[in-house]
Amino acid sequence: MTLPMTVPVPGLPTRVRIHEVGPRDGLQNEKALVPAAVKAEFIHRLAEAGLTTIEATSFVHPKWVPQLADAEELMALIDDVDARLPVLVPNERGLDRALALGAREIAVFASATESFAKANLNRTVDGALEMFEPVVTKAKDAGVAVRGYLSMCFGDPWEGPVPISQTVSVSRRLMDMGCDEISLGDTIGVATPGHVRELLDTLNEAGVADDRLAVHFHDTYGQALASTLAALEHGVTTVDASAGGLGGCPYAKSATGNLATEDLVWMLDGLGIETGVDIGRLTATSVWMARHLGRPSPSRTVRALSQKEI
Repeated sequence: MTLPMTVPVPGLPTRVRIHEVGPRDGLQNEKALVPAAVKAEFIHRLAEAGLTTIEATSFVHPKWVPQLADAEELMALIDDVDARLPVLVPNERGLDRALALGAREIAVFASATESFAKANLNRTVDGALEMFEPVVTKAKDAGVAVRGYLSMCFGDPWEGPVPISQTVSVSRRLMDMGCDEISLGDTIGVATPGHVRELLDTLNEAGVADDRLAVHFHDTYGQALASTLAALEHGVTTVDASAGGLGGCPYAKSATGNLATEDLVWMLDGLGIETGVDIGRLTATSVWMARHLGRPSPSRTVRALSQKEI
């Protein structure tokens, strides 16, 4: 592959860590139940393509996310993967299950808005944070790294625009609770570059530095890459993405897929930003998974490259 041509832009990071969420956030939104063996091969292929952080699964009760009911089975199939394998946990019971299987990184998921907290967690924002506090404390005591996902940071389908102060307040509480990193979720894909910069500026003023932040954009309005670039210009160096653009949000019907990892890598390669990811191998992996799901990948880069020799 000789394209894209590398043309660096001054002021951008030299390296970005991609937090791959396809096996968890991507597959949990698929109607089809993917066998654990296929999920395991997906994760192995992603690691072989150069991804170093791959969110493997979730320990949410199978009633709520049946697509990931095989977490225990899957974990046994990926213990040889040479990558960080964080998992999502909803409460102390989920944490105990994850720790028993050797998880070394976990994530909790909060909401910046009351409506989404009710829809996704059946709790208030305060109630959800109170539930997570002992989870985070117990994980940290066990020497486990903790990420805090924060949904609806830019807009909410029920409440509309989300005040920046509201997102900052919940982010600060997650940080004070002990989270090592906060992932800012644009759950319905309404962020724009100026909004991203303003939120990051205000978070910095509140004592939350860029190196403790990740960004997680959905491409509902075609703004995910533009918003990501704004975050990189600001100094954020961790970006969530999903191989092949898998995923959405089962509790927010207007949410389309996550930013496709291939689209992100194409942009970063063109900017001369290191990721360690082989875009050809990654594209081949997404084409392989798309066949298992019985539909084409929504990623523009996957579609373009899969028409050529990878």
